Amino acid sequence: MERSFASAWRPALLKYNVVSAVKYDRALRAYVMAVPRRHIHRLYLASQLALFAGALTVAVLANSSSDWHPPELVALLLVLSVVGERLTITVGSQSLSAGFIALVLAMTLLGPAPAVAIGVAAIAADTIGRRPSLSAIVTNLAGYSTYLVVGSLLTELLVGKVSDPRLDPATKGATFALIVFAVFIATNILNFAFVALHKRVIHGRGFFMQIRTLFIPMLPGQFAAAILAAILAVAYTNLGYPVLLGVVIVIVIFQYLAMALLRSEDRAEQLEARSVRLASMQLGVLVTLVETLALRDRMTARHAAAVARYARALAREMGCDEAEQELVHTAGLLHDIGKFALPDRILHAEVLSDEDWAVVRRHPQEGATLVGRLDGYGPVADAILYHHEHVDGSGYPAGLIGNEIPLASRIVAVCSVYDTLTARDTYRSPMTPQDAIAELRRVAGRQLDAEIVGTFVAMLERAGPVTLAHGDDADFEVELAFERRARALAEPTLR
Repeated sequence: MERSFASAWRPALLKYNVVSAVKYDRALRAYVMAVPRRHIHRLYLASQLALFAGALTVAVLANSSSDWHPPELVALLLVLSVVGERLTITVGSQSLSAGFIALVLAMTLLGPAPAVAIGVAAIAADTIGRRPSLSAIVTNLAGYSTYLVVGSLLTELLVGKVSDPRLDPATKGATFALIVFAVFIATNILNFAFVALHKRVIHGRGFFMQIRTLFIPMLPGQFAAAILAAILAVAYTNLGYPVLLGVVIVIVIFQYLAMALLRSEDRAEQLEARSVRLASMQLGVLVTLVETLALRDRMTARHAAAVARYARALAREMGCDEAEQELVHTAGLLHDIGKFALPDRILHAEVLSDEDWAVVRRHPQEGATLVGRLDGYGPVADAILYHHEHVDGSGYPAGLIGNEIPLASRIVAVCSVYDTLTARDTYRSPMTPQDAIAELRRVAGRQLDAEIVGTFVAMLERAGPVTLAHGDDADFEVELAFERRARALAEPTLR
């Protein structure tokens, strides 16, 4: 008994041990592979902390009391940098932030210490809103402090301390504007290098790919921002703090309004996309029904496409405008969709009983009900509902007479009869175009509108029956133009 118990459980135990060993091996390999990456991340984080500490040390050593004057300018740039970071505009790969312009002004008009202090405040404001990872915060601190110190020292090397009254002439001309422009571009490149290094180490993204996809597309916007920073710097050195304050307020207001505009446009685009998706779903249901019907009855989709093609050409021949042409074209595509409800024994029958005919006669109502549920497709539904009406009142479902029948229904009726008579994929032998035209003339004034038949026949005779017809090569998908029709269907919702 014990032996049989052990024999029964031995395979299960063996399988359990093998699976456990495989899982342990995978976990061990994952751990071994992860150790170097963790070390790299830690080393990178330590290097960024060291860089931040070094930048702070240089800023403190280079600090002087004159760097913090005038205090109004320090306060203004501090507020602008914080508010600017909160109002950053991003469009695709382009971004515009008044915060970065404020930092450039801080490192060119003030000194390393106030510039770094303003930069740290901007990072703090950005962190509160986005809650980035620790590595991203450290990278930002290191990058901001480094390029702010470098930019400040570079400005002092090329111009001297802007706050020094003896340098007034040097800071009021085009040369100073060019220096501010160059410092902006140089520090922007340095800032991108820090960001690219962070993405390379943490996310594994290549430098060249980042240059191609991030840096190069940003250049036009950054050049514009550099020009703006240079203009503001020269405006301050020439006209003083009040002018700079006014310009800065205008920039912040503009940035806020631009953000509001972009958000509203984004919401509008999202609404349009949802509307198009909804319209596509609605139209897709009808298309699926037609295609499913075509699987049951092979001539249905081809017949629908041919009728739609004839109907548009006939409406154009009659002088109908574009909207009316689109109406009859759509009605031609969907005029037989109500046949989806017919059972196969009726759909494929060559001879129908009176009871079966009663069922068949309901397909215009069924089709009109389906299509009428689409927003904006009411006229199409009406055209479908009455396309089996006869001008002498003998048709169905309502027994309408003459012009009581919608024009679109009368056009679709003529085209449907002609294609049915000439089609090669029906159970009856097809007529030649000439015999079909003779049949149209025979029933004109009783079943079909005589004037429309006359126009249709003239169109066929002018173009040549073979050229305009034959509907055997009609393609339902081509005639449907699904994407265009779905977008047009969504438009009533957007108005």
